[in-house]
Amino acid sequence: MKNAAGSGRTISEEWGETMSDSTQQGNTRKLLLVDDEERFRTTLAKRMQEKGLDVTALESGKKTLHYIKEHPVDVIVLDIKMPDMDGIETLSEIKKIDPSIEVIMLTGHGTIDSAIEGMRLGAYDYIMKPSDLDYLLEKIDGAYSVKKARDERLRKARERSELDKLEKKIRF
Repeated sequence: MKNAAGSGRTISEEWGETMSDSTQQGNTRKLLLVDDEERFRTTLAKRMQEKGLDVTALESGKKTLHYIKEHPVDVIVLDIKMPDMDGIETLSEIKKIDPSIEVIMLTGHGTIDSAIEGMRLGAYDYIMKPSDLDYLLEKIDGAYSVKKARDERLRKARERSELDKLEKKIRF
């Protein structure tokens, strides 16, 4: 299966092959899977780990918010229907804490209204359960590619800003 960015490498290669290299550099790609249905969550997390992904599985929106305050996360797969805090509210809070995290909404109880609201709040995509694992992995890969490209643009902008400041100091 080709990745969504079209590099010709598989998702396992993109996420898994370089995992030991990126771990040594402290730059491992982090995926968070959030779903209150324990069996679904643990099974999906295990299948993703078998594909070489670095996955942390949580069961609630509140735990997700605490987790992302303490740990770097690149992509979150987030269920919409959860008892303590629904996915829409969780998405809104995630974006307040760290707007760079890409979020894929996942639900078996989706409505057009929740899809629209999720996309309005900044979700990368919206997927109905049950979803084919390969399709979900493609979406995760696409979300990571978007985040990586945006992070790189921001890094370059910060570098240019610092160089401009340094150049102004040197001139005067």
